[in-house]
Amino acid sequence: MSDLPHLIALSLLPVWLWRLIGELLRAGAAPADVLERLLARWAHAPGKRAELLADTEKALARAAAGGITPIPWSDAAYPPALAAIIDPPPVLWMRGVAAALARPAVAIVGSRAGSPYALAVAEQLAVDLSSRGIVVVSGLARGVDSAAHRGALSASGANGEPGSTIAVLGSGVDVIYPPEHRGLAQDIERTGVMLSEFVPGTPPLPVFFPQRNRVISGLSRAVVVIEAGEKSGSLITARCALEQGRDVLAVPGNVLSGRNRGAHALLKDGAKIVETADDILEELGMPSRNPGGVGQASKREIDPILACLPPGEPYDLDRLAEASGLSPARLLPRLFELELQGLVGRAGGGRFVRFDRPC
Repeated sequence: MSDLPHLIALSLLPVWLWRLIGELLRAGAAPADVLERLLARWAHAPGKRAELLADTEKALARAAAGGITPIPWSDAAYPPALAAIIDPPPVLWMRGVAAALARPAVAIVGSRAGSPYALAVAEQLAVDLSSRGIVVVSGLARGVDSAAHRGALSASGANGEPGSTIAVLGSGVDVIYPPEHRGLAQDIERTGVMLSEFVPGTPPLPVFFPQRNRVISGLSRAVVVIEAGEKSGSLITARCALEQGRDVLAVPGNVLSGRNRGAHALLKDGAKIVETADDILEELGMPSRNPGGVGQASKREIDPILACLPPGEPYDLDRLAEASGLSPARLLPRLFELELQGLVGRAGGGRFVRFDRPC
């Protein structure tokens, strides 16, 4: 955790530097060295390093006082799918149950002024996905986002476990916006995660919401758009998803109201139509689990993903995708299944490592 202060300081630099930060970290540079390198090139004001480190100490103190957990990029708990994007947040701040970050996730986004139809669809899709063990990701906004969160929380899995959802904020996790969703935020924390890339205490400025949309898509294997207009922020999330190699799906709606033009444009461009949760799972190629375990040993021996992972050598998602010939969206479900079987584990920086035998 000695890297944490330097990673927090990196997160306080302008966001246009984050792509370079991600490149340097993935290349193996130490966070302290990356910080010094960037400050030498871009910080013109004297004392900038001291200012960043002072702000870092304030952020850590506020987090400790507020029950907020920092998850640095180098931590094994950092979601590997998010670590693999071009500009991953150097640090995530969370409240809630960290285990939710390790489960397969699908984002549901849409209009803040959603029609009753849109809210009903969002809630039902979230219920069905959550009941099948999928974590629903959204942005805690009014309308479709909050309907998706509530639907996920109301579900119950096959083993009776409660539903789970991740809310990604455009503010610090201790600054709930909109304020009327404070109760919903508390409910989310009980089984899911309140998450932000912004240090605690960050206000909900308009510029932060488009920025956080890449985190919503980066955490998810697919993004489902419900009732998005032509200039909807949900289309930013969809664009981020396409750039990150995620699947984009859309729910068709009324062609007369104008509320659905953005979602229908996605459908015209090739997004899959979603009517039920089965459509989403089918698009993701989510495997059914073998309840009996017959023949599992032989499957493990010939699994093509395991064949690409030499035992004990950490591989990042991009390298493994290149070796296996599978896209990250197709690769992540298989890695999750192998992790459940005890054949694959997580290393820091979004990497995976193969075990010689099940744990």
